Amino acid sequence: MTTPPIGPADASKTPRYAGLSTFARLPRLEDVPAVDLAVVGIPFDTGVSYRPGARFGPEHVRAASRLLRPYNPAQDFSAWEAVQVADAGDIAVNPFHIDEAVRQIAEAASELGGRVQRILTIGGDHTIAYPLLKAISEKHGPVAVLHFDAHLDTWDTYFDEPITHGTPFRRASEEGFLDRTASVHVGTRGPLYSKQDLEDDERLGFSIVSSEYIEENGIPAALDRIRRRVGDRPLYISIDIDVLDPAHAPGTGTPEAGGLTSRELLRLLRGLTDLNIVGADVVEVAPAYDHAQVTGIAASHVAYELMTAMAQVIVREGSAHPRGVDGASSEAGADD
Repeated sequence: MTTPPIGPADASKTPRYAGLSTFARLPRLEDVPAVDLAVVGIPFDTGVSYRPGARFGPEHVRAASRLLRPYNPAQDFSAWEAVQVADAGDIAVNPFHIDEAVRQIAEAASELGGRVQRILTIGGDHTIAYPLLKAISEKHGPVAVLHFDAHLDTWDTYFDEPITHGTPFRRASEEGFLDRTASVHVGTRGPLYSKQDLEDDERLGFSIVSSEYIEENGIPAALDRIRRRVGDRPLYISIDIDVLDPAHAPGTGTPEAGGLTSRELLRLLRGLTDLNIVGADVVEVAPAYDHAQVTGIAASHVAYELMTAMAQVIVREGSAHPRGVDGASSEAGADD
């Protein structure tokens, strides 16, 4: 008989507002012998073009995740009981030099990716998607990218800077990190600089399922378009929280009216659980603009759905770390 994974702290023994501030009160990476899925923060926002503050996103999302519980009824799955999940802390990077920070993120993500099956990253601004895709492509080859965002993030430069939060997917496409036949933006909306932005975006390998398309055709139609585009390729999911309408995510750097509801985003993610998700990120949470943790709570639930989906992939692959009878037992207990 094998022992179960170590789960969150028991809420009947340690109140949810006390104890270590890890995602969903899960154990730290260093406190478990082997980890299948790691949550890691990247507190970096030097690449923003408008409102700063996403460097405080990982801490804010962790705080908002304290009410998450083991069983996900929408997916009928308990990720923390099926695989070992742990919080790997933050990747500390240079806040003054984007190029140096990108190198540090790529190296740290590659190192962590060699120790665990999957990584869920909490940002930080969207610049971090570029080095994360570099690291994931080294492991899996060019990946399909499912990008939830109000914006395309395939612009060329800002103030002649080639790497910012508005350019990661252009750079990733140019450098061969993503599959140009299988990548898609979801939830885009709002004004652009010109129609050329859309033409460049298509050339870089993206199709679009816009916010307007989802409103007019519904979630099932959007899921059908996404699934036909992605197929069975290795899939990286990148979620800018500004894909949500500002009513559902006010705490972000570049809000745009007319976005998805949190319910719509969660439904979309739950429709993708059978795909081959190899990594994911949730970015652009800026707590200075987030009254009542509205954005942090939405982001923590988005991360929870991604975590549940990736845990199912690990189980299907049969790649979870084995646990012997002498391993530590689960700390998950009574809940409130």
